[in-house]
Amino acid sequence: QVQLVESGGGSVQAGGSLRLSCAGSGLRYSTYSMAWFRQAPGKEREGVAGSSGGSTSVADSVKGRFTISRDNPKNTLYLQMNSLKPEDTAMYYCAARMVWGLRLTADAYRYWGQGTQVTVSS
Repeated sequence: QVQLVESGGGSVQAGGSLRLSCAGSGLRYSTYSMAWFRQAPGKEREGVAGSSGGSTSVADSVKGRFTISRDNPKNTLYLQMNSLKPEDTAMYYCAARMVWGLRLTADAYRYWGQGTQVTVSS
């Protein structure tokens, strides 16, 4: 049974940083594409960053501020978020799929965590 558990969310002021983690069980990260998504109240789930086969991508809205990385032996995915803005406030989810490719669309991912809340105040 695949399980993904996010951690590291919290409340910060604009300009601050947070590092999110996603610990997985029941899967081997090295064979999965992984991604971070976020969803703000009243908005659709948005792809933030993806990691697949040694390649990464980030959405334009966070480019230069967010970095995705992974530690496959530890089955952990990370999202380093710097220079946070109030518009980054959302629930952040990690997701996994057993298909290669850097897709950042929610329907492409089969496995999801429960999310961790990030709140950025101005």
